[in-house]
Amino acid sequence: MRSVKRCLALLLVIFLLPISALASNFYIFPDSNRRRLTEDEVWAWQYDALGYAFNELFARYGRPFKYGGKYDAYFQCQTWYKVDPNYPGDGPVLSNLEWDNYTLIKNVRAQMRAWGTTNPGGKPLPRVSDDRISSPLPGFVETYFKPKQMLKVYDGPGDFYRRGANGKAVMSTNGRCYAAGWEGGYLMVMYEVNTGGVRVGFTAGTGFKDKIDLPALNFAYTPATVQARGQVTEDPVRALTPIATVEPGTQVTFLTRYYHRSMNWDYIEFTSNGQLMRGFVPEGVLTPQFEEDADIQR
Repeated sequence: MRSVKRCLALLLVIFLLPISALASNFYIFPDSNRRRLTEDEVWAWQYDALGYAFNELFARYGRPFKYGGKYDAYFQCQTWYKVDPNYPGDGPVLSNLEWDNYTLIKNVRAQMRAWGTTNPGGKPLPRVSDDRISSPLPGFVETYFKPKQMLKVYDGPGDFYRRGANGKAVMSTNGRCYAAGWEGGYLMVMYEVNTGGVRVGFTAGTGFKDKIDLPALNFAYTPATVQARGQVTEDPVRALTPIATVEPGTQVTFLTRYYHRSMNWDYIEFTSNGQLMRGFVPEGVLTPQFEEDADIQR
């Protein structure tokens, strides 16, 4: 809640800036820790943005900023930023190359002040967007991906499953991404879509270079029968938008159950109009599953 307030405060501060992007997984200088910046590329930014640029050098290593201040608010909204409770101080964290970039940025800022300009023709600080999913499904954790990737997303672990958004579903890694685990070389993910809802699906591990250290999923794969007409959704968290309807008597595969807030959801696999799909139906749509109790020896 605190970080949300900080982000809202920052949005008010920079509301009048031109919009060049909604930034939640963004670096002003993404490689300022690996190469020397040039004076021309630093001058390409406005005065205010460069204040964030040199603080970005330290934020990369988890530097804490003054609570409620504009830098704290901005970096708290970045997916890559995590405060290091054991941050050793500004001196030890930067390499010589990074210190050179820090000095260059500070010198350009000083020149702008001396000339009485904020460099209005330069690039402004992008508007930030706090796109955290406040209550993801259990088992999903926020997962960092390198930005500027567009990953194809399918209902299940394979490109033969339905693909949402009329066959165009993608997860942009410029926003927050959540993941639960692996199945058949595909990663189960959850992310926010443009309409404000979320989508749960799978993206191929071969589609990205990030190393995602999550366990294999262990679904039940139990045959089940639909006992009451129910709508299937790929968004059991926010919008609950239906993607299909299952009728009584339909044979499906029960995968697992998710408990989310006041709703219980059965995650199922089924075929609709010849298309293999996965989605969530409310508890009670399926015929109850009876398991044999384990025989525990005394």
